[in-house]
Amino acid sequence: MDTSRLLRTTGTVIAATGLLLSGCTSGGPGKPGAAASFAPQSAATSAQPSPDAAALRPYYAQKLTWRDCGVPGFECSTMKAPLDYANPGSGGDVDIAVARRKATGPGKRLGSLLVNPGGPGGSGIGYLQAYAGIGYPAAVRAQYDMVSFDPRGVERSSPVECLDGPAMDKYTQVDQTPDDAAERAELVAAFKEFAAGCQKSSQRVLPHVSTVEAARDMDLLRAVLGDEKLNYVGASYGTLLGATYADLFPDRVGRLVLDGAMDPARPALELNRDQTAGFETAFTSFAKDCAKQPDCPLGKGGPDAVAARLKEFFRKVDAQPVPSGDPDRPLGESLATTGVIAALYDESAWPQLREALSSAMNGDGSGLLSLADSYYEREADGKYANLMFANAAVNCLDQPPAFSGPEAVDAALPSFEKASPVFGAGLAWASLNCTYWPVKATGRAKALTAKGAAPIVVVGTTRDPATPYKWAQALAGQLESGTLLTYDGDGHTAYGRGSACIDTAINRYLLEGKPPQDGKKC
Repeated sequence: MDTSRLLRTTGTVIAATGLLLSGCTSGGPGKPGAAASFAPQSAATSAQPSPDAAALRPYYAQKLTWRDCGVPGFECSTMKAPLDYANPGSGGDVDIAVARRKATGPGKRLGSLLVNPGGPGGSGIGYLQAYAGIGYPAAVRAQYDMVSFDPRGVERSSPVECLDGPAMDKYTQVDQTPDDAAERAELVAAFKEFAAGCQKSSQRVLPHVSTVEAARDMDLLRAVLGDEKLNYVGASYGTLLGATYADLFPDRVGRLVLDGAMDPARPALELNRDQTAGFETAFTSFAKDCAKQPDCPLGKGGPDAVAARLKEFFRKVDAQPVPSGDPDRPLGESLATTGVIAALYDESAWPQLREALSSAMNGDGSGLLSLADSYYEREADGKYANLMFANAAVNCLDQPPAFSGPEAVDAALPSFEKASPVFGAGLAWASLNCTYWPVKATGRAKALTAKGAAPIVVVGTTRDPATPYKWAQALAGQLESGTLLTYDGDGHTAYGRGSACIDTAINRYLLEGKPPQDGKKC
């Protein structure tokens, strides 16, 4: 698999951080998980008090000291931000890791272009160094300093920590489609253990990793970089972060691209159910293609027949997991489902998914386990990046939980299974995770208008699995200056994924400030 493609699509709605997948990053199997649980719970702005301008002045006046990153062509620095914007200067600070690659020229320098891959929980610095800083169009890199940061709570920026490697291995194997009272109790206990681990290891930062606070950090970064306006490309959850910024600071909006958009006005339950339908749409596209291929392990026939065979495979590995090459992690239903979902983020992973399914059906689960590990950002040594931890922390702070308890899941199961006969039950139960979160949500679902902002380009893909197209339509409609750019295709996000029509429209906007006509389709 093309690692650079994987890394670049890290932009995860990893939004609801369930046991399975926790959310969503910008992309595909390559950090297919970036994305994460699959349920997107993070679409909220917070009713936090406005920070005191005088107390924030020292933060806006700070100077960044740049150093070598250890990656050729990139510089790194650390920015200070207040832990609590309601009490800047008195509640302590958080360290925000920043990286950049200076404009390569020739041509007029247009300032900084901040990029975010999604998640929440995706590392902006990792994304910048592995893809955006070297893989964005040469004309864009020539005129912009390419910049990113790890948002608060993520990787290099005061990271949230929850469980160690062995505990995470156990957590990712818990059955998310409980068949009886004992399995329900085991799932609830797993969510409670995860939440307690986060509270124990990250008590100080846990109440202060909301999207609103990350957006305020972006304005600090804009200022210390010397930019009058923020130029920004955000993917997946990064669209929520960008839209939140625009709503908070509409007069500071430069050129904003929101690709694979989330709908900030939809509450957690609706977001999770919508995303469930999105994965069903993506699976239907895969099923149609698979049935045409000679190596399709799910046989011939229409999408319903292919789906029925996949469900039967999940049922079998639920009853009897297959070997995976790791004796402590046989391929059961949860890991198998995560592996399949991971590959649905990007149609380029479909051949790998066919191969992994074929092997698993013949007793070798290593291929699907590898996809699941990529989603969870599990390294070969058994250590996990903090993607899933940060994902849960942000999502559970941004909105009240989707469900009040298992009984509420029971009531919603029919609607989830209608949205996706294949994935509905698992994604419904995965949406229970924030129910047991130790910190009360500070945000809520709310339309974002960014009144007075310069034109903002919102990009939607018609068969996007993680951020359904209707979310892009909704966000473009909410933003007073929003203009909708549509990609009729498969996969998560659109920019840089092979459509010359999409890339040309976005490049022109970034370089010339001319947004595409509202409603343009590619």
